[in-house]
Amino acid sequence: MDLSAFPRVALGSWPTPLDDAPRLAAALGSPPVLIKRDDVNGLGAGGNKLRKLEFLLGQAIEQGADTIITFGALQTNHGRQTAAACAKLGLRCELVLTAKVPMTGDAYERSGNVVLDHMFGANVQICADADETVRAYEKVNHDKAVTLPVGGSNGLGALGYVAAAVELVGQLNERGIDKATIVVPDGSGATAAGIALGTELLGWPGTVHAASVSHTAQDARQELHALATAAAELLGKPAPELGHVTVTDDTIGPGYGVPTPEMWSVLKLFAETEGVILDPVYTGKAAVKFREVAPRSDVPVVFLHTGGLPGFYGYAPEAVAQF
Repeated sequence: MDLSAFPRVALGSWPTPLDDAPRLAAALGSPPVLIKRDDVNGLGAGGNKLRKLEFLLGQAIEQGADTIITFGALQTNHGRQTAAACAKLGLRCELVLTAKVPMTGDAYERSGNVVLDHMFGANVQICADADETVRAYEKVNHDKAVTLPVGGSNGLGALGYVAAAVELVGQLNERGIDKATIVVPDGSGATAAGIALGTELLGWPGTVHAASVSHTAQDARQELHALATAAAELLGKPAPELGHVTVTDDTIGPGYGVPTPEMWSVLKLFAETEGVILDPVYTGKAAVKFREVAPRSDVPVVFLHTGGLPGFYGYAPEAVAQF
């Protein structure tokens, strides 16, 4: 898995920590629990998108881009990290955001990732629906602009998490752990796809559990497989089998970005046992599945923390009501 052939920019602080979580493990009555802290990787308040953006923006710069355009929901973590990366690299950032999550109020509409987008210098366009999103995109697109997909999720972006899989398996091996269960949030798909592909290419004997936060399990599995296959093709590898991967959708609740009581309770659990803050959209929903999976495991369990702390403040009124 030689990734040196791909243009890449340095955005994150690698490796990110792999922290023991003994109080969380005791509360769950589970085997050892470890948290892979991709929420603390530096730039733009951290998060999983930086690994993808290293490859995506490396290619964009090589292509002569001076502008990056991307998409997401109003409180998109991907948009915030893209804006921060563009600020660091001297690129113009155009965020075309769609108000598709049924959340309203000043906290959701004006704080959290939204205010950071503006602080990082992005030009933010907020659209009411898909048609308006298309018109806004056409308005800002030009010859020297490169468009990134939602979440930075394509085959190239997934390479960031192929690299992360190598990093994580190496950290586990250093601890004498040769087999574990990794639980990862699955939104736009490339994070889970990269971990799935990377662990398969390494011949690692553990398992990966992708907890979908937005799509049905069937759709999420198809997307994960397509992204992993695209990344494998870039690496000159055959399409992966992914027999070690499970995808579930039963912790989404009413929909993407919509809080659930179970999510709030697991946010409190992580906070009061390990001082770790999860977000309501991705890690919170995935941690509900983690809480179910960990006690059933007969090997150590790793929770891949993909970040999202700024988005938590978009849900501050709901959090205050809970805690």
